[in-house]
Amino acid sequence: MNILVAKFQLEANEHVPMKCDMEDVALSFGEESLKHMQLGDVFEDPDIHVIPTLCADAACSGVMKKECFDYIESYILRAIKENIQSIDGIYLHLHGASYVEEIGSGDHHIVKSIREIVGPYLPIAISCDPHGNLTKEYIENATYIRSYRQAPHTDIAETVQKTCQTLIDLIHHRKNIKPIYRKLPLILGGEQSVSTDEPVRSINQYLDELEKDERILSASWHVGYLRHDCPEAGCGIIVIPNDEKDKDYASEVADRLARYVWDKRHEFHYTGLTLDPEETVKRALQFEDKPVFITDSGDNVTSGAMGANTFILHQFLEQPNLEKKVLFASINDPKSKQILENANIGDEVDIKLGMGIDALTTPCDVEVEVKYKGRQEGTYMYGEEGDYGGLVTIHIKDTNIDVVVTDNNHSFVEKHQIDACGVDWDDYDIIVVKQGYIHPELKEKGKLNIMSLTNGATPQDTRLIPFKRIMRPMYPIDEI
Repeated sequence: MNILVAKFQLEANEHVPMKCDMEDVALSFGEESLKHMQLGDVFEDPDIHVIPTLCADAACSGVMKKECFDYIESYILRAIKENIQSIDGIYLHLHGASYVEEIGSGDHHIVKSIREIVGPYLPIAISCDPHGNLTKEYIENATYIRSYRQAPHTDIAETVQKTCQTLIDLIHHRKNIKPIYRKLPLILGGEQSVSTDEPVRSINQYLDELEKDERILSASWHVGYLRHDCPEAGCGIIVIPNDEKDKDYASEVADRLARYVWDKRHEFHYTGLTLDPEETVKRALQFEDKPVFITDSGDNVTSGAMGANTFILHQFLEQPNLEKKVLFASINDPKSKQILENANIGDEVDIKLGMGIDALTTPCDVEVEVKYKGRQEGTYMYGEEGDYGGLVTIHIKDTNIDVVVTDNNHSFVEKHQIDACGVDWDDYDIIVVKQGYIHPELKEKGKLNIMSLTNGATPQDTRLIPFKRIMRPMYPIDEI
């Protein structure tokens, strides 16, 4: 049994000025690429031969340049063409929220191009992020497609391995099945669809119940992605029949599932405590225990923002007699980071911290002491390992504020990533991170967690986003 595997990840936010190019993609090839796919031991059967291609992980970034995408896609397609006579199945780990100049969805383009090469019947299995957009053509070009159920995504490896095992089973027992898709007139952000909250918890339980029926191979709910304006934006559901004879029944189940999710549309809400920016700072300063985590939701790097906003930093710098000790992890400013890299530990440097792109990235004129130089670490939850760029931790003189300065928008969502900044999070009263919903390790550590409803590339109120190309009417933009 020969299975070709590839991974392409990009969550593309069109509301940032940067474009995603080759230097923004973590690329690995051949056997090395398998280390980044969270495959576990699912392919270790001696009768299974894996044909690795590449892992192209652009994480969260801007719209991808076409030349960059062409390179990634052509590498995958060339490998398929070279092995077309021996391939029994294809496994793809995609995101679903990519966007490419002149093309649109890169995920959809890859799957369509593969299907044109291999024909209508070769099994193609896809694991993906629920924060990705779907179309009927994309779904029907796959044989099996399944999204993670947990948000934050603590079940990536589990979903990947379940998808791969299903692909193996489908190769052993070939079936002429197609996933069934239903689009919903519902558009949500990830901060309104955390899996430990209702109604997502009940939706996931319902999915589990549906899959207990032997006629249903898989059922998924896809939240969708709203950080680029496209016709495919919005929620969708996928139901896959176990056999061709179960198609009509699976179609009925898809209708039931779509109604189930739609009927809960009024229950979706922001997770945890959410406050306007002024009230957020006030509440954090008044809180007597520590640490308080503040998530800068308008500059959420896990949804493609740049992580460059200095708005909350200005808020704290303007506080008279700030006694609380505050850490920012991090602020993306390549120019300041380069200046700080050239200084020595202990040096005092005058910098303008902030990229100055717009009002939200207005520079702060500060005198700082260089405390630490290190390297960013990957997010274990997302299967990231290795070096994700340099960092410099600084202390702003005559304040109680420390800032981690980077030259990219990689996230700091786990303790080991804070440790890599050369600081101890127990030393701080308040820690500001560039997220929307708070991630598990930080949530467990925080005595108080607040999502600040800041402005930026990732605003949380869907009604404020100037969509032009989405299906209408669409709830909650329209009252339906």
